[in-house]
Amino acid sequence: MSRIGKSPVNIPSGVDVKVTGNVVTVKGPKGELSQEFSEGVTMHIEGTVITFSRESDAPSHRAKHGLYRALVRNMVEGVSEGYKKELEIIGVGYRATAVGQQLELALGYSHAIIIELPKEIMVSAETLKGKAPVVKLESFDKQLLGQVAAKIRSLRKPEPYKGKGIRFVGEDIRRKAGKSAGKK
Repeated sequence: MSRIGKSPVNIPSGVDVKVTGNVVTVKGPKGELSQEFSEGVTMHIEGTVITFSRESDAPSHRAKHGLYRALVRNMVEGVSEGYKKELEIIGVGYRATAVGQQLELALGYSHAIIIELPKEIMVSAETLKGKAPVVKLESFDKQLLGQVAAKIRSLRKPEPYKGKGIRFVGEDIRRKAGKSAGKK
């Protein structure tokens, strides 16, 4: 058995989980998410606990057992508590401004980059004197939040020599020595 797949998912108060055919819908105070499942893994809801079981030990069923449990757990946690990601923008003249669902980034290119964010994501940008600008993204959908954060990071990845670029707060960047370190 999959260690992840056999562990149960607890449903907190205020969260409603419904299974209709092969679609599971999770509704909570922060929002509503639904996910379609394929055959091979079944969900059992007993009170405030969800358990998962698989039909056989076929490789495709074994692979989906832990996956579906993790997806449902992320959905339950997202609609009850939500998820947050913070991106740090490091570089001279790099700026971030958030207005509504638009994020405007000045990243050293000849023009500003404007990103239209999905309505499920709340964005804020703060710039403190002497510190790098920080973009905060919040959502109840973990998959969408990670995808948007990765897209923003890909606009100017952190480079290994000076460390300039967009990085997640707390992310370590492997730094390289420059040309002068090799001459001796």
